[in-house]
Amino acid sequence: MASNKFVVSELDFDTIKQNLKNFLQNQPEFSDYNFEGSGFAVLLDILAYNTHYLSFNANMLANEMYLDSADIRKNIVSLAKLLGYTPSSVRAPRAELDIIVNNVTDTILTMTKGTIFTTTIDGVGYQFVTNRDISTTSTDGVYRFNNVEIYEGSLVTFKYTVDSSDADQRFIIPSINADTSTLRVTVQNSLTDSNTNVYTLANGLREVGTDSKVYFLQETDTGKFQIYFGDGVFGKKLDDGNIVILDYIVTNKTEANGASSFSLSSAIGGNSDVTIITNSPAQGGSEAETKESIRFNAPLQYTAQDRAVTATDYETIVKNLYPNALSVSAWGGEEDETPTYGIVKISIKPNSGSLLTNQTKNEIVNTLKQYNIASVRPVIVDPDTTYVEVISTVRYDQNNTSKLASTLRSEILNTISNYNTNVLQRFDGVFRFSKLIGLIDDVDNSIVSNITTVKMRKSFTPLINTSTRYDIYFRNAFYNPHPGHNAIMGGILTSTGFKVDGDNNEMFLDDDGNGNVRRYYLNINGVKTYINETQGVINYTTGQITLDSLNVSSISNIRGTSSEVIELTVIPNSYDIIPVRNTIVEIDVPNISLVVENDTFVSGSTEAGVGYTTTSSYPR
Repeated sequence: MASNKFVVSELDFDTIKQNLKNFLQNQPEFSDYNFEGSGFAVLLDILAYNTHYLSFNANMLANEMYLDSADIRKNIVSLAKLLGYTPSSVRAPRAELDIIVNNVTDTILTMTKGTIFTTTIDGVGYQFVTNRDISTTSTDGVYRFNNVEIYEGSLVTFKYTVDSSDADQRFIIPSINADTSTLRVTVQNSLTDSNTNVYTLANGLREVGTDSKVYFLQETDTGKFQIYFGDGVFGKKLDDGNIVILDYIVTNKTEANGASSFSLSSAIGGNSDVTIITNSPAQGGSEAETKESIRFNAPLQYTAQDRAVTATDYETIVKNLYPNALSVSAWGGEEDETPTYGIVKISIKPNSGSLLTNQTKNEIVNTLKQYNIASVRPVIVDPDTTYVEVISTVRYDQNNTSKLASTLRSEILNTISNYNTNVLQRFDGVFRFSKLIGLIDDVDNSIVSNITTVKMRKSFTPLINTSTRYDIYFRNAFYNPHPGHNAIMGGILTSTGFKVDGDNNEMFLDDDGNGNVRRYYLNINGVKTYINETQGVINYTTGQITLDSLNVSSISNIRGTSSEVIELTVIPNSYDIIPVRNTIVEIDVPNISLVVENDTFVSGSTEAGVGYTTTSSYPR
C-alpha cells in the first residue's frame, strides 16, 4: 500500500502531473492505462494546474504575512502598523523668505495663512503658500516678516460631519499628494456652535488621557491617509454633529525643489509693494516613503519604543520626522575630537538640496525633545564632505572595439558617476578602491588595464583678516612611510592659493614629512620660498591638520572660479576611504583626471620593453 501514496513534496507543474500519473498507475484499475493517449490527460492537466495555482497562491499569501517578504504596499503598511509605525506621506518643498512690506500705515500687519507666492523653474510656474497667520509690527518704520516658511502647492480645506450611525464613516484626506506634515485638524462643535478646538497628532500613548484632544494617522490601502480619533479612554471621543475640519497642502512633490526666486501673487494686509529676500531655496520635496524604507525603518522605530537612548534611536526617529533625509548619522558628543558631554550630535544629508536650513534644524530639535532621555540635548550639525580626487590612465585594445577613445572616456565617467551616486554621498558610503578599478575595467571588453590613484581633499572657509586657528579633520590616515618622507618635494600635502595680511605674495601649504605644515610662495623662478615652516601640524595617523594663527587676507580662484574656501589635498595611507560620524565621501566627478589611450603593446605596434611602461604598484 505504501506505493499508492501520493507525493506532495514537489510543486512544479510537470512534476505534479507526473506524480498524479504515478499514483493512478499504481492503482489496479489503471495499471495498463495509456494516460497520454486518452482524454484522461486533459483531466490530469486540469488537476495539475489547479494544484500548482493553489500552491503558488499559498506561497504568495505566506510571503505577504511577513514584513521582510511582503511586496504589496498595503500589506507592508498594515504589518508596519502592528509595530506602531506610520509611513511618511509626500512632502512639499519648503523655502524660507524675509519679506519687507513697503508703504504701510497699519499699526500691526498680518500675513494670513494661504498667502500665495509664485516661482518659475525651467519655464514651469509653481505656487507656494504660507501655512499659518503671521503678524509683525513696525521697526524703525519698516514692516518685516523674518524667516517665513512657504510650501509648494495649494492649501485645501475638507470637512466631515461626525455621524456614529454610519458604520462605514472614515475621515480620509482625499488627495494622495497631501503633505500630512502640513495637516491641521480642528473640530467645530456643530453647525450652530462655531467654537472650535485644535487637535494635535498623537505620537504615542504616554501622555494621552481621556480628554486629550489628539488625533491618530494611518495610511489606507489606497495610499491615502486616514485621520481617526480617541475612544474616550485614549483621547477625547467625538460627538455626533461635530464637524471635523482638515486643512492641508496638496503638492507637486519634488518638482519645485531648488526654486530660489519668488514673487508675491496676492497681497499682505492689502499691500502688494514688497521686497522679498530668499534665505534658503526650496528643498525637502519628496515622494511618499517607499516600501523598502518602511521595511527598514518600522522595526527600528519599534525597537526605539518612542524614546531616544542610543544613536540608532535618534537616526530612526529623525528619518521619520524628516522623510527627505537621504542619510542620517548620530553620535555622542564625547566621541568628537574635542569631547562635549551631555549632547547627541545628528547630521542629515537631504535627498534634495545640500544643507538643512536653520528653520528646519530648529523644528527637528524641538520635536526631538519629547523623545530625549534625562538631560541629553540634540544638536544638528551639517555634513562634512571629503572629496576623492581620481587620477586614472586607461588603456584599451582598439582592435577589439569600434568605439573611439572619447566614447570610452564618456562611458567610464558615467560609470564612476553612477558609483558615486548609488554607493557614496551618504554617511555609510565607504569608498572601495578595488571596486572602482573593477568598474572601470568592466566598462568595455576592450579595456585591458587602468592605472588609477586617488587623493583626498577637504576645504575650509577662513575668516578674512582675522588670525585664527583652523582644525581640518580627514579622519583617515595619511601616507607617511617614514619620517621626512618627500620633504624636499613638499610631502603629501598641497593647497590652493591665498594671501596673508601684510604680504602680497600668493601663499600655499605643504608638509615636511615630520608633522609640520609649511607656508611658502613661489619666487619668480618657480622655486618655493618658505615663510613659515611651523604654520601648523599634520597628524599622519589620525588624519588631522591644524593651522595656527593663520591670518588670511584674500583667497585665490580655484579652477578658474572665484572661491570662498581654501582646499587642502593629501595622499591617503589607504585607498579605501571611510566616512566617520558626519563625514560624507564623494568623488569629485567633474574634475576627474582621466586619460584613455590605445594600448600599443597589445595591438602589436610596439615591441615589449620598448616605448611601453608598466608598473607593478600604484604610485603615491
